[in-house]
Amino acid sequence: MLKRFSLTLLILISWSFAQTTVGPYQFSTIKNNEASPVDNQFRTYTCWSFSSLSFFESELKRLGKPTVNLSEMYVVRNTYAAKARRYIRMHGNSTFAPGGAFYDAINIFTSHGIVPEDVYAGKDYGEKKHIHTEMDAVLEASIKALVTNPNGRLSSAWPQVIEGILDAYLGEVPESFNWEGKNYTPKTFLQYTGIQPEDYIQVGSYTHHPFYSKFALEVPDNWTNSLVLNIPLDEFAKLLEKAVTEGYPVAWATDVSDKGFSHKNGLAIVPQNEFNEMKKAELDSIFAKPISQRIITQEMRQKAFDNYETQDDHGMHITGLVKDQNGNTFYIVKNSYGADSNDCGGYVYASESYVLYKTTCIMVHKDAIPAELKAKIK
Repeated sequence: MLKRFSLTLLILISWSFAQTTVGPYQFSTIKNNEASPVDNQFRTYTCWSFSSLSFFESELKRLGKPTVNLSEMYVVRNTYAAKARRYIRMHGNSTFAPGGAFYDAINIFTSHGIVPEDVYAGKDYGEKKHIHTEMDAVLEASIKALVTNPNGRLSSAWPQVIEGILDAYLGEVPESFNWEGKNYTPKTFLQYTGIQPEDYIQVGSYTHHPFYSKFALEVPDNWTNSLVLNIPLDEFAKLLEKAVTEGYPVAWATDVSDKGFSHKNGLAIVPQNEFNEMKKAELDSIFAKPISQRIITQEMRQKAFDNYETQDDHGMHITGLVKDQNGNTFYIVKNSYGADSNDCGGYVYASESYVLYKTTCIMVHKDAIPAELKAKIK
């Protein structure tokens, strides 16, 4: 039986339990970093914003700043507008989709600042939860009509068309606001938080680019061609464990379409056998008992990425580290499907094998990079 966590436990500086039961797994806590309550992206494809801002809410704690619930939809609103403008100016030869990357939040912080959730909730369309299906369809139809250009040339009204749609659904962006008795603009509020956008770095591990250098990760949601630091898998594993154990939050971009990922069961694992080699009984039982997991190699991971077996389809926030009853490492992962979405309070326990196999990139503060790794970076 899965152990249920109350919302109160989720907002404590660190959870008080020493052991946690998740299905057949008995986890002993090694490190559990502070995180804000689990949020719910609901019917949107904006995990990249929810995971990024969960990451930065934990960064505020790490930096000794006051607790702030940051507005995911402020980042979404400004990112959608920038993405639409780029799509139109590129004559439709650019990505326009609801998905995004961690650096989208970084870019909006830099260009627009940030606001608290209670200043900009982004739900001006009569719903209590985030539902973007209609808005996404209207935006896509509008920008495609603009690119088709039935007048033979664009009118001067097209930028206002995009802004008007976003304002109608998500609300107008505030130029200034009052928060806890003080007046701010989004940029001065970013200054108040102490977050320095240039201090954050994305890291991955691939063989199709040189190690210890940066490259634009070739995934559809990286529409800005943001750069990822490329390092060998063994150093990636050391960096990740070091960051978590030293109290740094980690934003995690990964593949959740894999059969080894089960939010319902609160687990992400890599069985020894390939899924296409399993009989139905074995496949049905992979979450029923602790199993031996595959040792992930650099070549195995690269092959999965090259063959589209690893998709860049979800962003989450790694908050801690545990060991199972057999001494295997798992990471505590905060998802954005709501605290009541599974019996783990909305969290998932991802094995080190799964993380090394299915990560597309992570984001960390630059101070989390070990000194010996920094010395190798070109």
